[in-house]
Amino acid sequence: MASTTEELQQRLRALEAENAALRADMASDAPGERRPRRTWGRTLLATVLITLGALLAPVAVVATWANVQLTDTERFVASYAPLADDPAIQSLITTQVIAVIDEQVDIPTLTSDVIDGIIDLGTGDRATRALELLKGPASQGLQSLVATVVARFVESEAFANVWASALRVSHAQLTGALQNDTTVALDLGAEGTIGIQLAPIIDAVKDALVERGVGFAAAIPTVDRTIVVATSDALPTVQLTYGLAVAAGVWLPWISLLLLAAGVIAAHRRWTAGITAALALAGSMVILLAGFAIGRVFFDAAMRSGPVPPDAGGVMFETFTGAMRDTAIAVLVLSLVVAVVVWFSGPFAVPTRLRAATNAGAARLRAGWERHGVTTGRVGRWLYAQRTLLRVVVAAIGAAVVLLVRPLTPSLVIWTLVLAALVVLLLELAERPPAEVDTAAEESDEPPVGAAAAGQGS
Repeated sequence: MASTTEELQQRLRALEAENAALRADMASDAPGERRPRRTWGRTLLATVLITLGALLAPVAVVATWANVQLTDTERFVASYAPLADDPAIQSLITTQVIAVIDEQVDIPTLTSDVIDGIIDLGTGDRATRALELLKGPASQGLQSLVATVVARFVESEAFANVWASALRVSHAQLTGALQNDTTVALDLGAEGTIGIQLAPIIDAVKDALVERGVGFAAAIPTVDRTIVVATSDALPTVQLTYGLAVAAGVWLPWISLLLLAAGVIAAHRRWTAGITAALALAGSMVILLAGFAIGRVFFDAAMRSGPVPPDAGGVMFETFTGAMRDTAIAVLVLSLVVAVVVWFSGPFAVPTRLRAATNAGAARLRAGWERHGVTTGRVGRWLYAQRTLLRVVVAAIGAAVVLLVRPLTPSLVIWTLVLAALVVLLLELAERPPAEVDTAAEESDEPPVGAAAAGQGS
Protein backbone atom coordinates (compact mmCIF):
# COMPACT_ATOMS: atom_id res chain seq x y z
CA MET A 1 0.00 0.00 0.00
CA ALA A 2 2.76 2.45 0.94
CA SER A 3 4.83 1.63 -2.12
CA THR A 4 1.84 2.21 -4.36
CA THR A 5 1.15 5.60 -2.77
CA GLU A 6 4.80 6.60 -3.12
CA GLU A 7 4.81 5.57 -6.79
CA LEU A 8 1.70 7.67 -7.47
CA GLN A 9 3.32 10.65 -5.77
CA GLN A 10 6.42 10.26 -7.93
CA ARG A 11 4.30 10.19 -11.06
CA LEU A 12 2.43 13.28 -9.89
CA ARG A 13 5.71 15.16 -9.32
CA ALA A 14 6.95 14.12 -12.78
CA LEU A 15 3.74 15.35 -14.40
CA GLU A 16 3.97 18.65 -12.54
CA ALA A 17 7.57 19.12 -13.71
CA GLU A 18 6.58 18.39 -17.31
CA ASN A 19 3.67 20.81 -17.03
CA ALA A 20 5.97 23.53 -15.72
CA ALA A 21 8.37 22.98 -18.60
CA LEU A 22 5.54 23.29 -21.11
CA ARG A 23 4.38 26.54 -19.49
CA ALA A 24 7.90 27.92 -19.68
CA ASP A 25 8.13 26.98 -23.35
CA MET A 26 4.79 28.64 -24.10
CA ALA A 27 5.89 31.75 -22.21
CA SER A 28 9.06 31.96 -24.29
CA ASP A 29 6.92 31.79 -27.45
CA ALA A 30 4.65 34.64 -26.34
CA PRO A 31 4.17 37.42 -28.91
CA GLY A 32 6.37 39.84 -27.04
CA GLU A 33 9.24 37.37 -26.55
CA ARG A 34 8.97 35.04 -29.56
CA ARG A 35 12.27 33.79 -30.85
CA PRO A 36 12.78 34.42 -34.56
CA ARG A 37 12.22 31.25 -36.57
CA ARG A 38 12.82 31.04 -40.28
CA THR A 39 9.90 28.81 -41.20
CA TRP A 40 8.80 30.57 -44.38
CA GLY A 41 10.80 28.13 -46.53
CA ARG A 42 9.04 25.08 -45.08
CA THR A 43 5.69 26.82 -45.35
CA LEU A 44 6.28 27.65 -49.02
CA LEU A 45 7.43 24.10 -49.78
CA ALA A 46 4.41 22.62 -48.00
CA THR A 47 2.07 24.97 -49.85
CA VAL A 48 3.54 24.05 -53.24
CA LEU A 49 3.39 20.30 -52.54
CA ILE A 50 -0.20 20.40 -51.25
CA THR A 51 -1.30 22.56 -54.19
CA LEU A 52 0.28 20.20 -56.73
CA GLY A 53 -1.26 17.17 -55.04
CA ALA A 54 -4.71 18.78 -55.03
CA LEU A 55 -4.42 19.85 -58.69
CA LEU A 56 -3.38 16.34 -59.75
CA ALA A 57 -6.26 14.72 -57.88
CA PRO A 58 -8.99 15.37 -60.52
CA VAL A 59 -6.66 14.14 -63.28
CA ALA A 60 -5.93 11.07 -61.15
CA VAL A 61 -9.67 10.34 -60.82
CA VAL A 62 -10.13 10.46 -64.60
CA ALA A 63 -6.96 8.44 -65.20
CA THR A 64 -8.01 5.79 -62.70
CA TRP A 65 -11.41 5.50 -64.36
CA ALA A 66 -9.77 5.17 -67.78
CA ASN A 67 -7.33 2.56 -66.54
CA VAL A 68 -10.07 0.47 -64.93
CA GLN A 69 -12.50 0.75 -67.84
CA LEU A 70 -9.94 -0.06 -70.51
CA THR A 71 -8.10 -2.86 -68.74
CA ASP A 72 -10.93 -4.78 -67.04
CA THR A 73 -13.20 -6.29 -69.69
CA GLU A 74 -15.91 -7.51 -67.33
CA ARG A 75 -16.14 -4.16 -65.56
CA PHE A 76 -16.30 -2.36 -68.90
CA VAL A 77 -19.15 -4.61 -70.04
CA ALA A 78 -20.90 -4.21 -66.68
CA SER A 79 -20.73 -0.43 -67.06
CA TYR A 80 -22.10 -0.15 -70.58
CA ALA A 81 -24.24 -3.28 -71.07
CA PRO A 82 -27.21 -1.69 -69.20
CA LEU A 83 -27.52 0.80 -72.07
CA ALA A 84 -29.20 -1.97 -74.07
CA ASP A 85 -32.11 -1.96 -71.59
CA ASP A 86 -32.70 1.80 -71.64
CA PRO A 87 -35.84 2.78 -73.63
CA ALA A 88 -34.18 5.88 -75.11
CA ILE A 89 -31.25 3.87 -76.44
CA GLN A 90 -33.57 1.14 -77.72
CA SER A 91 -35.63 3.72 -79.61
CA LEU A 92 -32.47 5.20 -81.15
CA ILE A 93 -31.14 1.81 -82.25
CA THR A 94 -34.54 0.77 -83.65
CA THR A 95 -34.87 3.93 -85.72
CA GLN A 96 -31.36 3.69 -87.09
CA VAL A 97 -31.60 -0.03 -87.96
CA ILE A 98 -34.93 0.45 -89.78
CA ALA A 99 -33.44 3.36 -91.71
CA VAL A 100 -30.48 1.22 -92.81
CA ILE A 101 -32.78 -1.64 -93.92
CA ASP A 102 -34.96 0.79 -95.90
CA GLU A 103 -31.85 2.12 -97.62
CA GLN A 104 -30.55 -1.32 -98.53
CA VAL A 105 -33.86 -2.95 -99.47
CA ASP A 106 -36.45 -1.00 -101.50
CA ILE A 107 -39.52 -2.72 -100.10
CA PRO A 108 -42.10 -0.86 -102.29
CA THR A 109 -40.17 -1.73 -105.47
CA LEU A 110 -39.65 -5.31 -104.30
CA THR A 111 -43.37 -5.71 -103.58
CA SER A 112 -44.34 -4.16 -106.88
CA ASP A 113 -41.97 -6.48 -108.78
CA VAL A 114 -43.40 -9.56 -107.07
CA ILE A 115 -46.99 -8.58 -107.90
CA ASP A 116 -46.05 -7.67 -111.46
CA GLY A 117 -44.45 -11.09 -111.82
CA ILE A 118 -47.70 -12.71 -110.72
CA ILE A 119 -49.66 -10.60 -113.20
CA ASP A 120 -47.27 -11.58 -115.98
CA LEU A 121 -48.11 -15.21 -115.32
CA GLY A 122 -51.53 -14.43 -116.60
CA THR A 123 -54.46 -13.07 -114.62
CA GLY A 124 -57.81 -11.73 -115.55
CA ASP A 125 -58.68 -8.05 -115.61
CA ARG A 126 -60.41 -8.12 -112.25
CA ALA A 127 -57.55 -10.08 -110.64
CA THR A 128 -55.01 -7.71 -112.18
CA ARG A 129 -56.85 -4.66 -110.81
CA ALA A 130 -57.05 -6.30 -107.40
CA LEU A 131 -53.37 -7.13 -107.43
CA GLU A 132 -52.51 -3.59 -108.48
CA LEU A 133 -54.50 -2.28 -105.51
CA LEU A 134 -52.57 -4.61 -103.19
CA LYS A 135 -49.18 -3.12 -104.02
CA GLY A 136 -49.44 -0.24 -101.54
CA PRO A 137 -50.92 -2.20 -98.60
CA ALA A 138 -48.52 -5.08 -99.18
CA SER A 139 -45.55 -2.71 -99.14
CA GLN A 140 -46.80 -0.98 -96.00
CA GLY A 141 -47.48 -4.32 -94.36
CA LEU A 142 -43.96 -5.53 -95.01
CA GLN A 143 -42.49 -2.27 -93.70
CA SER A 144 -44.66 -2.54 -90.60
CA LEU A 145 -43.59 -6.16 -90.11
CA VAL A 146 -39.93 -5.20 -90.41
CA ALA A 147 -40.40 -2.34 -87.92
CA THR A 148 -42.21 -4.64 -85.47
CA VAL A 149 -39.57 -7.37 -85.72
CA VAL A 150 -36.74 -4.85 -85.25
CA ALA A 151 -38.45 -3.18 -82.28
CA ARG A 152 -39.20 -6.50 -80.56
CA PHE A 153 -35.67 -7.73 -81.18
CA VAL A 154 -34.09 -4.56 -79.76
CA GLU A 155 -36.28 -4.89 -76.67
CA SER A 156 -35.46 -8.57 -76.22
CA GLU A 157 -32.80 -10.31 -74.18
CA ALA A 158 -31.22 -11.50 -77.44
CA PHE A 159 -30.35 -7.91 -78.33
CA ALA A 160 -28.89 -7.34 -74.87
CA ASN A 161 -26.69 -10.39 -75.41
CA VAL A 162 -25.61 -9.11 -78.82
CA TRP A 163 -24.85 -5.70 -77.31
CA ALA A 164 -22.80 -7.23 -74.48
CA SER A 165 -20.94 -9.48 -76.89
CA ALA A 166 -20.12 -6.52 -79.12
CA LEU A 167 -18.80 -4.61 -76.12
CA ARG A 168 -16.72 -7.58 -74.98
CA VAL A 169 -15.20 -8.10 -78.42
CA SER A 170 -14.53 -4.39 -78.81
CA HIS A 171 -12.93 -4.13 -75.40
CA ALA A 172 -10.56 -7.01 -76.17
CA GLN A 173 -8.74 -4.62 -78.49
CA LEU A 174 -8.40 -2.02 -75.68
CA THR A 175 -7.44 1.08 -77.64
CA GLY A 176 -9.14 0.11 -80.91
CA ALA A 177 -11.59 3.00 -80.75
CA LEU A 178 -8.83 5.52 -80.09
CA GLN A 179 -6.90 4.09 -83.06
CA ASN A 180 -9.99 4.30 -85.31
CA ASP A 181 -10.27 0.51 -85.69
CA THR A 182 -13.31 -0.17 -87.92
CA THR A 183 -14.07 -3.50 -86.22
CA VAL A 184 -15.01 -2.03 -82.85
CA ALA A 185 -18.49 -0.91 -81.80
CA LEU A 186 -17.30 2.56 -80.78
CA ASP A 187 -15.83 4.67 -83.56
CA LEU A 188 -13.87 7.91 -83.09
CA GLY A 189 -13.47 9.59 -86.46
CA ALA A 190 -10.62 11.77 -87.57
CA GLU A 191 -13.14 14.58 -88.21
CA GLY A 192 -13.95 14.75 -84.52
CA THR A 193 -17.00 12.47 -84.60
CA ILE A 194 -18.03 9.92 -81.99
CA GLY A 195 -20.23 7.08 -83.19
CA ILE A 196 -21.54 3.54 -82.63
CA GLN A 197 -21.21 1.03 -85.48
CA LEU A 198 -24.36 -0.84 -86.48
CA ALA A 199 -22.87 -3.76 -88.44
CA PRO A 200 -23.13 -6.43 -85.69
CA ILE A 201 -26.64 -5.27 -84.75
CA ILE A 202 -27.87 -5.30 -88.38
CA ASP A 203 -26.51 -8.83 -88.86
CA ALA A 204 -28.44 -10.03 -85.82
CA VAL A 205 -31.64 -8.29 -87.00
CA LYS A 206 -31.23 -9.91 -90.43
CA ASP A 207 -31.07 -13.36 -88.80
CA ALA A 208 -34.19 -12.58 -86.76
CA LEU A 209 -36.11 -11.50 -89.87
CA VAL A 210 -35.12 -14.65 -91.75
CA GLU A 211 -36.29 -16.77 -88.82
CA ARG A 212 -39.68 -14.99 -88.95
CA GLY A 213 -40.07 -15.97 -92.61
CA VAL A 214 -39.10 -12.65 -94.19
CA GLY A 215 -37.02 -14.23 -96.95
CA PHE A 216 -35.83 -11.03 -98.63
CA ALA A 217 -33.97 -10.10 -95.41
CA ALA A 218 -31.27 -12.58 -96.41
CA ALA A 219 -30.35 -10.14 -99.19
CA ILE A 220 -29.53 -7.37 -96.68
CA PRO A 221 -25.76 -6.91 -96.94
CA THR A 222 -23.38 -6.30 -94.04
CA VAL A 223 -23.39 -2.51 -93.88
CA ASP A 224 -20.52 -0.40 -92.59
CA ARG A 225 -22.73 2.22 -90.95
CA THR A 226 -21.98 4.33 -87.87
CA ILE A 227 -24.40 6.33 -85.73
CA VAL A 228 -22.73 9.68 -85.05
CA VAL A 229 -23.63 10.60 -81.48
CA ALA A 230 -21.43 13.69 -81.03
CA THR A 231 -19.00 15.96 -82.85
CA SER A 232 -16.11 17.89 -81.35
CA ASP A 233 -13.20 19.70 -82.98
CA ALA A 234 -11.16 18.99 -79.86
CA LEU A 235 -11.60 15.22 -80.12
CA PRO A 236 -8.05 14.53 -81.44
CA THR A 237 -6.64 16.38 -78.44
CA VAL A 238 -9.02 14.50 -76.17
CA GLN A 239 -7.84 11.23 -77.69
CA LEU A 240 -4.21 12.10 -76.97
CA THR A 241 -5.01 13.22 -73.44
CA TYR A 242 -7.13 10.11 -72.91
CA GLY A 243 -4.28 7.84 -74.00
CA LEU A 244 -1.87 9.59 -71.64
CA ALA A 245 -4.41 9.30 -68.83
CA VAL A 246 -4.73 5.56 -69.40
CA ALA A 247 -0.96 5.17 -69.28
CA ALA A 248 -0.71 7.22 -66.10
CA GLY A 249 -3.82 5.75 -64.45
CA VAL A 250 -1.84 3.46 -62.18
CA TRP A 251 0.58 6.09 -60.85
CA LEU A 252 -1.21 9.43 -60.75
CA PRO A 253 -3.37 8.63 -57.68
CA TRP A 254 -0.30 7.59 -55.70
CA ILE A 255 1.69 10.62 -56.88
CA SER A 256 -1.15 12.91 -55.79
CA LEU A 257 -1.35 11.27 -52.36
CA LEU A 258 2.43 11.34 -51.92
CA LEU A 259 2.53 15.06 -52.76
CA LEU A 260 -0.20 15.77 -50.21
CA ALA A 261 1.54 13.68 -47.55
CA ALA A 262 4.92 15.28 -48.33
CA GLY A 263 3.34 18.71 -47.96
CA VAL A 264 2.01 17.80 -44.53
CA ILE A 265 5.38 16.38 -43.42
CA ALA A 266 7.29 19.42 -44.70
CA ALA A 267 4.99 21.92 -42.96
CA HIS A 268 5.99 23.61 -39.71
CA ARG A 269 2.48 23.20 -38.28
CA ARG A 270 1.61 19.71 -39.40
CA TRP A 271 -1.83 19.49 -37.84
CA THR A 272 -2.92 22.64 -39.65
CA ALA A 273 -1.26 21.41 -42.84
CA GLY A 274 -3.12 18.10 -42.57
CA ILE A 275 -6.46 19.88 -42.35
CA THR A 276 -5.46 22.16 -45.25
CA ALA A 277 -4.42 19.21 -47.43
CA ALA A 278 -7.70 17.39 -46.80
CA LEU A 279 -9.76 20.50 -47.56
CA ALA A 280 -7.69 21.21 -50.70
CA LEU A 281 -8.39 17.68 -51.93
CA ALA A 282 -12.09 18.17 -51.19
CA GLY A 283 -12.03 21.45 -53.10
CA SER A 284 -10.46 19.80 -56.15
CA MET A 285 -13.23 17.20 -56.14
CA VAL A 286 -15.84 19.97 -56.00
CA ILE A 287 -14.19 21.54 -59.05
CA LEU A 288 -14.27 18.17 -60.86
CA LEU A 289 -17.95 17.68 -60.06
CA ALA A 290 -18.67 21.21 -61.28
CA GLY A 291 -16.81 20.34 -64.49
CA PHE A 292 -19.09 17.34 -65.02
CA ALA A 293 -22.17 19.53 -64.49
CA ILE A 294 -20.90 22.16 -66.95
CA GLY A 295 -19.93 19.42 -69.42
CA ARG A 296 -23.48 18.05 -69.25
CA VAL A 297 -24.88 21.47 -70.21
CA PHE A 298 -22.61 21.73 -73.27
CA PHE A 299 -23.27 18.09 -74.19
CA ASP A 300 -27.04 18.63 -74.11
CA ALA A 301 -26.62 21.73 -76.28
CA ALA A 302 -24.61 19.72 -78.80
CA MET A 303 -27.23 16.97 -78.83
CA ARG A 304 -29.98 19.41 -79.88
CA SER A 305 -28.29 19.92 -83.24
CA GLY A 306 -27.11 16.33 -83.65
CA PRO A 307 -28.72 13.15 -84.96
CA VAL A 308 -29.23 11.64 -81.51
CA PRO A 309 -32.30 12.53 -79.39
CA PRO A 310 -31.43 14.51 -76.23
CA ASP A 311 -32.80 11.82 -73.90
CA ALA A 312 -30.59 9.14 -75.46
CA GLY A 313 -27.60 11.49 -75.37
CA GLY A 314 -28.26 12.18 -71.70
CA VAL A 315 -28.26 8.47 -70.92
CA MET A 316 -24.94 8.06 -72.74
CA PHE A 317 -23.38 11.00 -70.88
CA GLU A 318 -24.53 9.72 -67.48
CA THR A 319 -23.22 6.24 -68.24
CA PHE A 320 -19.90 7.62 -69.46
CA THR A 321 -19.29 9.92 -66.48
CA GLY A 322 -21.17 8.05 -63.75
CA ALA A 323 -18.21 6.09 -62.38
CA MET A 324 -15.94 9.16 -62.33
CA ARG A 325 -18.63 11.23 -60.61
CA ASP A 326 -19.19 8.55 -57.97
CA THR A 327 -15.44 8.35 -57.31
CA ALA A 328 -15.20 12.14 -57.00
CA ILE A 329 -18.08 12.20 -54.51
CA ALA A 330 -16.47 9.37 -52.51
CA VAL A 331 -13.12 11.18 -52.38
CA LEU A 332 -14.91 14.38 -51.39
CA VAL A 333 -16.63 12.63 -48.48
CA LEU A 334 -13.37 10.95 -47.46
CA SER A 335 -11.46 14.25 -47.55
CA LEU A 336 -13.99 16.03 -45.36
CA VAL A 337 -13.98 13.18 -42.86
CA VAL A 338 -10.16 13.16 -42.78
CA ALA A 339 -10.19 16.90 -42.13
CA VAL A 340 -12.55 16.38 -39.17
CA VAL A 341 -10.48 13.45 -37.83
CA VAL A 342 -7.23 15.44 -38.05
CA TRP A 343 -8.89 18.40 -36.33
CA PHE A 344 -10.27 16.17 -33.59
CA SER A 345 -6.85 14.56 -33.05
CA GLY A 346 -4.94 17.86 -33.08
CA PRO A 347 -3.70 20.05 -30.22
CA PHE A 348 -6.51 22.57 -30.60
CA ALA A 349 -8.57 23.78 -27.65
CA VAL A 350 -11.99 22.39 -28.55
CA PRO A 351 -10.89 18.90 -29.69
CA THR A 352 -8.60 18.65 -26.64
CA ARG A 353 -11.60 19.15 -24.36
CA LEU A 354 -13.66 16.72 -26.43
CA ARG A 355 -10.95 14.04 -26.21
CA ALA A 356 -10.68 14.57 -22.46
CA ALA A 357 -14.42 14.14 -22.09
CA THR A 358 -14.34 11.00 -24.26
CA ASN A 359 -11.49 9.48 -22.26
CA ALA A 360 -13.22 10.31 -18.99
CA GLY A 361 -16.42 8.68 -20.18
CA ALA A 362 -14.55 5.55 -21.25
CA ALA A 363 -12.76 5.46 -17.89
CA ARG A 364 -16.07 5.65 -16.03
CA LEU A 365 -17.46 2.79 -18.10
CA ARG A 366 -14.39 0.66 -17.42
CA ALA A 367 -14.60 1.47 -13.70
CA GLY A 368 -18.24 0.43 -13.61
CA TRP A 369 -17.42 -2.84 -15.34
CA GLU A 370 -14.56 -3.43 -12.90
CA ARG A 371 -16.92 -3.06 -9.96
CA HIS A 372 -19.14 -5.73 -11.48
CA GLY A 373 -16.21 -8.06 -12.06
CA VAL A 374 -15.96 -7.47 -15.82
CA THR A 375 -12.36 -6.83 -16.85
CA THR A 376 -10.07 -7.45 -19.80
CA GLY A 377 -7.13 -8.32 -17.50
CA ARG A 378 -3.77 -8.81 -19.16
CA VAL A 379 -5.29 -8.40 -22.61
CA GLY A 380 -6.45 -4.91 -21.67
CA ARG A 381 -3.00 -3.99 -20.37
CA TRP A 382 -1.43 -5.23 -23.62
CA LEU A 383 -3.96 -3.29 -25.70
CA TYR A 384 -3.07 -0.13 -23.78
CA ALA A 385 0.66 -0.71 -24.26
CA GLN A 386 0.16 -1.19 -28.03
CA ARG A 387 -2.54 1.47 -28.46
CA THR A 388 -0.60 3.58 -30.97
CA LEU A 389 0.33 0.59 -33.12
CA LEU A 390 -3.22 -0.75 -33.12
CA ARG A 391 -4.68 2.59 -34.22
CA VAL A 392 -2.12 2.82 -37.00
CA VAL A 393 -3.14 -0.68 -38.14
CA VAL A 394 -6.83 0.29 -38.15
CA ALA A 395 -6.05 3.43 -40.15
CA ALA A 396 -3.89 1.47 -42.60
CA ILE A 397 -6.61 -1.13 -43.20
CA GLY A 398 -9.21 1.59 -43.76
CA ALA A 399 -6.90 3.43 -46.16
CA ALA A 400 -6.19 0.19 -48.07
CA VAL A 401 -9.91 -0.44 -48.50
CA VAL A 402 -10.50 3.06 -49.83
CA LEU A 403 -7.45 3.02 -52.11
CA LEU A 404 -7.70 -0.49 -53.53
CA VAL A 405 -11.38 -1.48 -53.65
CA ARG A 406 -13.15 -0.51 -56.88
CA PRO A 407 -15.57 0.89 -57.69
CA LEU A 408 -15.14 3.53 -54.99
CA THR A 409 -18.53 4.76 -53.80
CA PRO A 410 -19.65 7.14 -51.04
CA SER A 411 -21.34 4.25 -49.21
CA LEU A 412 -18.08 2.26 -49.22
CA VAL A 413 -16.20 5.24 -47.75
CA ILE A 414 -18.82 5.91 -45.10
CA TRP A 415 -19.11 2.28 -43.99
CA THR A 416 -15.33 1.92 -43.88
CA LEU A 417 -15.04 5.00 -41.66
CA VAL A 418 -17.92 3.90 -39.43
CA LEU A 419 -16.40 0.44 -38.91
CA ALA A 420 -12.96 1.96 -38.24
CA ALA A 421 -14.48 4.33 -35.66
CA LEU A 422 -16.29 1.43 -33.95
CA VAL A 423 -13.07 -0.60 -33.77
CA VAL A 424 -11.21 2.34 -32.23
CA LEU A 425 -14.04 2.83 -29.72
CA LEU A 426 -13.97 -0.85 -28.76
CA LEU A 427 -10.20 -0.68 -28.30
CA GLU A 428 -10.62 2.37 -26.09
CA LEU A 429 -13.14 0.54 -23.90
CA ALA A 430 -11.07 -2.67 -23.74
CA GLU A 431 -7.80 -0.99 -22.72
CA ARG A 432 -6.62 -0.95 -19.08
CA PRO A 433 -4.32 2.00 -18.34
CA PRO A 434 -1.75 1.37 -15.55
CA ALA A 435 -3.36 3.96 -13.29
CA GLU A 436 -6.70 2.11 -13.40
CA VAL A 437 -4.95 -1.20 -12.75
CA ASP A 438 -3.23 0.32 -9.65
CA THR A 439 -6.53 1.79 -8.43
CA ALA A 440 -8.26 -1.57 -8.81
CA ALA A 441 -5.42 -3.25 -6.90
CA GLU A 442 -5.70 -0.74 -4.06
CA GLU A 443 -9.44 -1.25 -3.82
CA SER A 444 -8.97 -5.02 -3.71
CA ASP A 445 -6.37 -4.64 -0.91
CA GLU A 446 -8.68 -2.51 1.29
CA PRO A 447 -10.67 -4.57 3.84
CA PRO A 448 -14.43 -4.43 3.67
CA VAL A 449 -16.10 -1.83 5.89
CA GLY A 450 -17.64 -4.48 8.16
CA ALA A 451 -14.31 -6.26 8.62
CA ALA A 452 -12.58 -2.98 9.44
CA ALA A 453 -15.19 -2.17 12.08
CA ALA A 454 -14.85 -5.63 13.59
CA GLY A 455 -11.09 -5.21 13.76
CA GLN A 456 -11.46 -1.85 15.55
CA GLY A 457 -13.88 -3.39 18.02
CA SER A 458 -11.51 -6.18 18.86
